[in-house]
Amino acid sequence: MFLGVDGGGTKTALCLVDQDGLLVASAQAASTYYFSEGIGLVEHVLQQGISAVCARAGISPQDISYSFFGLPSYGEVSSDVSILVAAPRSVLRHDRYTCDNDMVCGWAGSLAAKDGINVISGTGSMTYGEHAGHRVRVGGWGELFGDEGSAYWIAVRGLAAFSRMSDGRSDAAPLHRLLRQHLNLRTDLDLIDVVLNQWQGDRSEIAALSPLVVEAARQGDAFAGAILADAARELAEIVDTTRRRLEFPQDTPVPVSYSGGVFSADSVRATFGQQLAALHDGYQLHQPLFTPVVGAAIYAAKLAGTPLSDSALQRLRATESAAASAPATLDS
Repeated sequence: MFLGVDGGGTKTALCLVDQDGLLVASAQAASTYYFSEGIGLVEHVLQQGISAVCARAGISPQDISYSFFGLPSYGEVSSDVSILVAAPRSVLRHDRYTCDNDMVCGWAGSLAAKDGINVISGTGSMTYGEHAGHRVRVGGWGELFGDEGSAYWIAVRGLAAFSRMSDGRSDAAPLHRLLRQHLNLRTDLDLIDVVLNQWQGDRSEIAALSPLVVEAARQGDAFAGAILADAARELAEIVDTTRRRLEFPQDTPVPVSYSGGVFSADSVRATFGQQLAALHDGYQLHQPLFTPVVGAAIYAAKLAGTPLSDSALQRLRATESAAASAPATLDS
């Protein structure tokens, strides 16, 4: 039995998968993003989540063959790594597990933990890839000086376009109207109050405006369309950098997949694919095969030295698709 844990920024998803590719149980708990509440939060959330998923499977943590924990911000604060690595041990009561950044879950889910590159574009952006035992991350530097092509990056450029339209530095376009309506602005300058005063510049609140840029582009807004095209180019560039750093041979196909809400926009996916093709003719762009949490379980099996067979992966795709309802959310 393999445990996958995807500790995203808003929730922690857990699942148990067996060697035959059966999705045995799943659960959700609060986020393990600990910067606001302290690092002790991580063990607390894992205790709840692991207890719940094991109870649903009718097993104990000692019955788990191997686990993979994808934790947000893992590796980004060196002094915290040893504490994060130790957190699962008190819950599992054994050392059959590995911890890493939650970006690995996205890669493992999208590509079934096989060599290739996954690009993430949600609130932030980054890539993670593996090839011939090498592992590379590119991007993910945060909203102040990175995260190009992310929802936050798109939204900030949308807000800048709004200000130019309001001033008359650019012609009015659908994005101006959509933002006014969505934020219920009495005057255009109220945007400053909403974003800087009421939201305090909150990263997630700002990133949540990115669908308005997508809708404006759909309505023919040239400024919004240019923002999305630039986002797709930035994302293709970090994929290409990852390929070069992984040293894929020039004539070797490079599987690429994606995760994150920005890729729900058809225009972004289309332009991203075009940009990839222009950068290198060996890219093979795929839709994600599995969710990140299932990817974490697949990776756990691989790390244990017993990777799931192709037939087991096919069965797992079927069982994941057949899951009738989302798992219940636990209180934090």
